[in-house]
Order: sequence, then C-alpha cells, then structure tokens
Amino acid sequence: MRLTKLWQNRSSGDRHLSTYFCFAAVRLLLVFVPQLGYVHPDEFFQSVEVMTGDHFRLEHTRSWEFNNSLPVRSIVLPFALLRIPWSFYEFIAECLRAGWQLELLGTYTYVVFPRLIYTLISYSNDYCLYRICRLYGLRFEIRLLAMGSSWILLVFGTRTFSNSLEMAMCSWLLCLVSECMLRTNTVVYKKEFLEEKYDKAESISERVRIWKLKNSLPAHNLQHLMTMSTICVAGVFNRPTFLLFGAPMVFFWLLRGMGTRSVTFRDFNLRIVLFCLCALPALAVFIFCDSLYYQHLTLGELHMMQLSIDNFVFTPWNFIKANLDSAQTASHGVHPCYVHLMVNMPMLFNVLALASLGAFAQLLLRFFRAEYQVLPRFQSIVSLMSGAIFVPLFFLSLINHQEPRFLLPVTFPLLLLHAPKLITGFSAKYPFQKDHPLLRRFYDRLLSSKASGPYLLKIWYVSNVALTLFFGFIHQAGVYPLAAEISHVVATKPAATHVHLITSHIYSLPLHLINIPSSRYGGLSLDLLLQKVKLISGNCEVKQSGASRLRYKLYMAIPASLSADLHEALVHSNASSYLNFELINVFYPHLSTEALPRLQGRHPCDVDAPHWAHDDLRGTCALEQPPALSFAYLNKQFSSFVHQLGLALYEIDVKRKKPLSFLICLALCIAAAQAGYIASPVATYAATYAAAAPVAYSAPVTTYAAAAAPAYSTYAAAAPAFSTYAAAAPAYSTYAAAAPAYTASVYGAPAYTAPVATYAAPITTYSAPAIVSPFLKKK
Repeated sequence: MRLTKLWQNRSSGDRHLSTYFCFAAVRLLLVFVPQLGYVHPDEFFQSVEVMTGDHFRLEHTRSWEFNNSLPVRSIVLPFALLRIPWSFYEFIAECLRAGWQLELLGTYTYVVFPRLIYTLISYSNDYCLYRICRLYGLRFEIRLLAMGSSWILLVFGTRTFSNSLEMAMCSWLLCLVSECMLRTNTVVYKKEFLEEKYDKAESISERVRIWKLKNSLPAHNLQHLMTMSTICVAGVFNRPTFLLFGAPMVFFWLLRGMGTRSVTFRDFNLRIVLFCLCALPALAVFIFCDSLYYQHLTLGELHMMQLSIDNFVFTPWNFIKANLDSAQTASHGVHPCYVHLMVNMPMLFNVLALASLGAFAQLLLRFFRAEYQVLPRFQSIVSLMSGAIFVPLFFLSLINHQEPRFLLPVTFPLLLLHAPKLITGFSAKYPFQKDHPLLRRFYDRLLSSKASGPYLLKIWYVSNVALTLFFGFIHQAGVYPLAAEISHVVATKPAATHVHLITSHIYSLPLHLINIPSSRYGGLSLDLLLQKVKLISGNCEVKQSGASRLRYKLYMAIPASLSADLHEALVHSNASSYLNFELINVFYPHLSTEALPRLQGRHPCDVDAPHWAHDDLRGTCALEQPPALSFAYLNKQFSSFVHQLGLALYEIDVKRKKPLSFLICLALCIAAAQAGYIASPVATYAATYAAAAPVAYSAPVTTYAAAAAPAYSTYAAAAPAFSTYAAAAPAYSTYAAAAPAYTASVYGAPAYTAPVATYAAPITTYSAPAIVSPFLKKK
C-alpha cells in the first residue's frame, strides 16, 4: 500500500521520466520483434545490402550510388558500423554452429543485427538532450519524453538510414557547441570581472591574488576542436547535406565570446584555421579508404608510389555534382519548394511543428518591427537551436527532391526548444506586443495554456503511435515475410531446380535477405507483367524439356489489391488457358502506395488462401457488386478492403495434358503412320504441338531487365540455382551476368544496350522433340 501511494503521489516530472523509460524500452523491443514495415529502399540499399552482401559473399544489389566509376557514397562509416561487427558476430555464429549446431545466420539476423547497432546509436540523441538540459538548467523530463515517444526515434531511429546517423552526429555537434558556448561565456565573464578587480586593487598582494585567479581560469578558446572537426568530416562523408546542418553550429562555435574585450577577430580567424587543420587527418582517412574500396587506388600503385589525382575519390563532391543535375534529381521525384515546410514538418513533428513555425514567425515579426529588446541574445542557446532548425530547412527547400527523412537532424533542436509546450500549451502568456480584441480572442481560444495545454500531449501520443504502426508494421510490410518465404523455398528446393521470383508494385526486395539473386519488375502494368511471365515460363520449359532436364519454380508477388486486375489481365491475354496461378500465401499486413486498396472495387468472393488457391482465381468476381446500400453490402465491401491489405504470393506453372491422353494420341499417330495414312508421325506431332503452343517466344531468356523503383538500378548476377530478373530505372544503367548454369545467351530488355543472339526457331525448340523421341525409341 505504501509503495502504491508513493507511486500515485509522484511528481509530474517523475511520471514523464518513467514514461520515457517505457518508450526507450519499446524502441529496443521493436528491433527484435522486428518491425515489418519497409519505410524506404534507402534503408537497405545505401548500407546494409552492400555491406552484408560483401561480407557474406551473397548476391546483392549495388545501386548506382556505389558505381566504381563515379561513387557518391562513402564506404567508411558503413564498413565500421556493419562489416566490423559482422566479423565478430560471424565468429560467434561459427563457434555455436560447431559446438551446439545452432544456426544464427539467416534472414532474421540480416534484418535485426544492423538495426540493433543503429538503435544503440540512436540513444546518443537522448543522452545529448539530457546533457544540454543539465548544463543550462532546463527541464529534461518532458523533453526526453517527447523524444522517446516520437515516431522518428521509434521508426527511423531503429532503421539503417544514413539520415539516422546524420541525426546522431548533429546531436553530438550541438551538444559540444552548447557546452563550449556555456564555458566561454562563463570564463569570459569571470576573466573580465577579475580584470576590473585587478584595475581597482590598491595593494600589490591583492593584485597578485587576482592575477593568480585569472591565470587559473580554464582554457576555452579551442575546446573540443579535434572532436568537432572529425564529426564534421564524418558527417559530410556520410551525407553531404550535413554541410547545411553543421554550418550554423560551427558558426556559433566560431562566434562565441565575440564582442567582448577578451575575444577579438584574431581569435575568430585562429579558430577557423585550426579547425580546418584538425579536419585534415579525418579527411585523409576517408579519402584513402574510399579510394581503395572503389579500386581507384591499388596497393601496387601505393607501393610503387605511382600516384596521381585520379587515384583518389572524393565522394561528397561526386554527390554534390550528381544532385546539381536537375534531371538526375527529377528522376527521384520533383516536389514544390513548400513541401518541407507545409507537409514534411507537420508529418514528422505534428503539433510541435506548428509551435516551432509559430515561434519563428513571431521572431521574424519582432525583428522586422525593430523590437530587438524582446529578441533572444544572438549567442544564446535559443538562437543556436533556432538556427539549427531553420537554416537547413530553408536551403533544403531549394532542392527539388524533398523527403521527410531529410529533416531528421532537425528533431533534436526542435524538441529542445518546444517540447515543454506539450504540457504548457502553445503559449503560457500573451505573446503579442499590442492588445487587440481579435488577437486576444485568438490567444484565449487556441494559444493559451487553458485552451491548448490539456490536448497537445494527447494529440502527440495518438499521432506518433499511429505513424509508428503505419510505417513500422503496415507500409510495405509484406516484403520481409516474402523474403523469408523465398529463402525457405530456396533452402528446401530439389537439386537442379531454378527458383524465379517476379514482384510488382512493391519496393525493391533486398537480395541479401534470401542469400541468392532475385528478380523484380517494379511497377509494370499487369499486361506487360504477364508477357514477362510467358517469356520466362517458355524459357524454363525449353530448358526442362532439353537434355539437361532443368526443373524450375516460378513465383510472383503482387499486392492483394491487384487480384482483380490480375484476373482481368489473365482473361484478356488468354493466359489462364495454359498458365496456372496458385495462391501460396498472403502476407498481412502490407500496404503499397503504388497499389492502394479500393473502397469500391471488385470484391474477392473467396479471399482466404484455401479457397483462393484454386481454379485460376475464379474466386474473384468478374462483375462489379451492385451498390445496394445494405449491411451485407457494406460488410462485404469492408471485408474486401481489409483483405486488400496484404502481399499475395503466387506459384505459376504451365498446364500439362494428362499422360494417358498423351500416350493414346501418340499411339494413334504411330498406328496411322504404319497404316500409311501419314508419312512421318514425329514431324506431324511436332508441327501440331508447335501450332498449339499458346505463345511464340521470340527470345527465351535467362536474365531480364525491366523498370523498377525509379530511384534504383540493379546490378545482379544469376546463380546456378536461381535466375535473375534485374530491374533498372531508365535513367540508370543495369549490369547482369549469366552464371555457368545457363548455356543460352543473355537477352536484354530496353535497358540493355547490347542484346545478343536469340533463338532462330523458338517454336521448333519449344515443341521439344526430345520428349517424343525417347518414347519412339522405346517402342
């Protein structure tokens, strides 16, 4: 009873702090669940896909950013954060495999282990926030609660984004600059105070004592110089946009103490020079490592000292050159300049975004009205945090490609300034200089603590939990279970069997999650997708009926919301007469923005897998439902909508005639030939079979390329047990290589520049005389 009473009587600060610890534990727990949501392909393809693929020698996708000729991504931080930990983890896994037969390497590990590393790094944001609050005497409980409950930390903080590293480095830089500003202000104030006392001292002994006190003051001019310069170099090589975030922070560090007698322009210039010199060691390490990795510099050239400027790679400059090309950035998507301000800020910070924008608008209004006495001091913590928010926001808005994750480093200064408003309301006191009836009414109805205070924290909770559930567990959430399923299929497939996977209207599937090459056809229409299916199945049938007897499995994964469109495409192309689509599984939940569910669309009559897996999708209604407004109709439409929130996996195979009928027909042909009615049963059967072939395959292929997600290209290699259908955006190049298991040549889709020879007689090849001749010889 006493403990319960103490728990109920605790202060609001203790309640906020205990709630923060709960959210901090949830952040770590979400890593191991794991979150199935797939926020953006950069989560994998800018770090994990390449590093895990390189380390474990898995087939993986190397996006255009890792092109050896013009690389734009530095390899140092991903190598240090992923490759080195992977080495230790692999050693432990090998020991456990040898001693206890425990397998610790698989799809789950490839997802969770890198996320765990980045999650542990995300806690540095919390520490930096706590440290600044303690230094400046600010309330840290509500600020930590706002950070811990933010979906930015719960989702982005637990993912392997370069933006998450950028946020952590900006937090550390802000913490160091804030500490330096406080120390400089304190030391300069004490120094000037002692100098005044020294001038007024009357005795020599008193002057000696003051002189000793002044000399005992700690140094402040170059505090944290080496650490800050190294962080800046690492931040720029991680993402060159760090220049926009770090510039105002470094400027405040250079400017601290200016305007006093102790700090002059000489100190300002000295700080600039020493800052640049201290950045050179880190700069040399990053350039040297990148040059070795991208093979612009070799150990032989280094040993012979045959070096030139072309031997070194400066990835930030390549990144800037690529993004200065408007056509290049337009290929990723073009957005208006107001998207960051009007869309991305409210999406990331909801009510606190409105509070920060309102506070900044008020500062600008007071500045233009020359009300300087009410403005915060320029070298204060408020000015530092305001500059860290709105300077990068302004310059990032000038870029035509804008995504919410680009603003992640703004999280720290924004929460530090405005998180207390979640409990105090937008404004605890009347914020306007003049009292006006309309302004007073606006303040009383919306801005005051009484009007907004009770609701802001609740809105914050609801919005962040909803966004965490959506992006963490619903958005593109079928991709990870799909990878696990295909990984199991490949591990349990019979020998000499190829496995093919085609995906559409979903994000790119990371190849390292299934340990072997995969395929995808980004956002092709279903009619074109079926043409690819016909081509692939025809090529596989040719190989299966040839001398190698190479078996295959063909899968296709599409959002369940496209099931009706798939049925229409099958009927339109007549593919259902010779191709069988069997629904293997539906992974829930999954939401593709490329194929959103329809509120009033064709309703799947039998949406569960046991019924839907037969009769070529006949469970899907071919006609629109009558819009009769009844409970049954509404229930059916709601059921249709819910079941569209999935990722459907189909197995595709070619329909074959029954063996008995085949033998009877062949026996009749032989009997007729012996009776003299026909001259050549083999030629006649081959011609008949060729004429009955459902489609003519002009180019059976082993490797395909088709349009995928516009931000990525694919560099794929076909393994002996797995065909690769590599996707490439039109703006980027595609590299594909056929493995030794394929004897045919490579046939390119429009993205290939040099397709090679095709089959001269595809129908004759597909008629498969090798199937007929053994039977005749046996006769």
